[in-house]
Amino acid sequence: MSHSSQSLSDAIAGLPEEERIILTMHYLRSMSAQEIAQVLGAPERSVKAIIEQGRARLLTIMGM
Repeated sequence: MSHSSQSLSDAIAGLPEEERIILTMHYLRSMSAQEIAQVLGAPERSVKAIIEQGRARLLTIMGM
């Protein structure tokens, strides 16, 4: 595994559980916000907000 991939894995592991689950579903399983909302029984707008928050947090953690 490359250094940047390991850093991403570490960054994802350090996220709050809800963000970690949703970002994993979105980025690693290629699920849409709508699909994630259906699976989790959550409002789609909430899932979209968490994706945005999580992405911003990952960029901060990774120093980007």
